[in-house]
Amino acid sequence: MQQAATSSISSGSTEALKQAVRAVADSHANADGIVFTAIPGLRMMRSYVPIGPLRSVYRPLVLLILQGTKLVTAGREESEFTAGQSLIVGVDLPIIGRIVQATQAEPYLAVAIELDMAIMQSVALEMGVTPAAETAGSVFTENLDETILSCAMRLLRLIDHPQAERVLRPTILRELHYWLLSSRHGPSLRRLTFPEGNAQRIAGAIELVRSRYTEAIPIGELAAVSHLSASAFRRHFKAVTSLSPIQFQKQLRLIEARRLMLTERVTAAHAGAAVGYESPSQFSREYTRMFGAPPRRHRRSSALRVGTL
Repeated sequence: MQQAATSSISSGSTEALKQAVRAVADSHANADGIVFTAIPGLRMMRSYVPIGPLRSVYRPLVLLILQGTKLVTAGREESEFTAGQSLIVGVDLPIIGRIVQATQAEPYLAVAIELDMAIMQSVALEMGVTPAAETAGSVFTENLDETILSCAMRLLRLIDHPQAERVLRPTILRELHYWLLSSRHGPSLRRLTFPEGNAQRIAGAIELVRSRYTEAIPIGELAAVSHLSASAFRRHFKAVTSLSPIQFQKQLRLIEARRLMLTERVTAAHAGAAVGYESPSQFSREYTRMFGAPPRRHRRSSALRVGTL
């Protein structure tokens, strides 16, 4: 992930969005500080204290950091995001997030908007954006600007006007995708939607792994879905996700097992079996390696969080 300096944007636009997010979060956030709104694909977060590491699986999205600082690890790559920056994720990815700067006076504030790759492809075709080389990644840093802030604010306003959501949300999302494709990462985002590109082929395999993450899916089957040889599939999968297919599936399993224990209060043994582990000892070993504590200890803790924005 490339690091970018914070751009100069209107303080009024940023402040208005910060106030709107904080007001909604203070009224509707869950115990983790996350707000899942009635607007599809729109959520936000407010945290008054540093927290993490927190693991979750991101769908393609743009995450706007309005206040505070977040450390993000995707695969083997780590980047720090501060107020005035955004994180753009172009494929489904396991993410480790750490909120490293947040106080009572200035909490961490963020807005996440899921991206629609069908809209991205349609807009890109109309724009005629040239795809980048296949070596580009799938996680990008971009500075916030007035166009992105405006789209986010208008989506937030739909929370209070649900009758307008069906009419206005598609237009706002289309505009948001246009501005993202107009950014310096536009060619790379276009590559992720290009039907004949390797990134789109890998996206098909990622969807298969997500839908059957409890199974041991042969590499040959994943490669066939991607229309690649086994060796080319492994190479391109790691280029897109920074993980091997086995590492990707393992993280999906362990993140889901943790969610089951913390939100549905199932036992560690049940959680391990539910996500495809036949050996409780192997599940405990891999869970401890990933989360830093054995599953039984995490299940007993009510203070742990499942994920973050």
